[in-house]
Amino acid sequence: MDFDRYAVIGNPIAHSKSPQIHAEFALQLRQTLEYSRLLGHLDDFAGDVQRFFADGGKGLNVTVPFKEEAFALATERSARAEVAGAVNTLLRLADGRLHGDNTDGIGLVRDLSINHAFPLGGARVLLLGAGGAARGVMMPLLEAGIAQLAVANRTATKAEALAERVNSWQLSGVRCQVTGCGLAALGGQQFDLIINATSAGLTDEVPALPAGCIAPGGWTYDLLYGEHPTAFQRWSQTQGAAQSLNGLGMLVEQAAEAFWLWRGLRPNTAPVIAQLAA
Repeated sequence: MDFDRYAVIGNPIAHSKSPQIHAEFALQLRQTLEYSRLLGHLDDFAGDVQRFFADGGKGLNVTVPFKEEAFALATERSARAEVAGAVNTLLRLADGRLHGDNTDGIGLVRDLSINHAFPLGGARVLLLGAGGAARGVMMPLLEAGIAQLAVANRTATKAEALAERVNSWQLSGVRCQVTGCGLAALGGQQFDLIINATSAGLTDEVPALPAGCIAPGGWTYDLLYGEHPTAFQRWSQTQGAAQSLNGLGMLVEQAAEAFWLWRGLRPNTAPVIAQLAA
């Protein structure tokens, strides 16, 4: 029997939980499909993608370091992918063209609002980092109705440039002005939600935030995840965060959005998150 074929492509890729997640989705929704890992060639990502779809592949998830290359490769792109400047999901259309989307931001918003009941509407949000991870979550956060979005980065000019770019998007229904600054400029400000989109945690470090940035009852969210609390989660707990979450729920939610794009079915994510967190 021929199965519809999907995969996640990245380099490195052996650690990816995506095959396990999509296998659970398929089982839950009684879908017959195959989902594998592809180790992408750093010098031939376009060739890897072309070969996968030429062999009958239906869709690809794209992870580090290929999201910007996937953006360039996509023949058409969703609005949220355009805003992010990166693609993490590719779908082969009936005419052979590649549709590119970015499901990271909606994955974050769904994890916060649905799984954890965080009230994003009217929230004061601080986003740490000005790279691809930060860009990927900005549009869905703004569309969720937050009241303030401050982007802070070690290099202030990068945060300022990103904020200026975001403010030029003129997203329908969004009234939130975005500001950009360096980390030191955050002194005296407080936020209801602080999202860490930096890679500092990969070396067990934390962005150099002034004390007191977390408002009373405020939450934090680290896009990274692991078997143990991340460095940012540990810092958040010392600063009195009411909740300190990692990115595991976002990982599953962004995968569910990709599954829906590919199959037209939306999985129940709660049992999959619980299984991965066990």
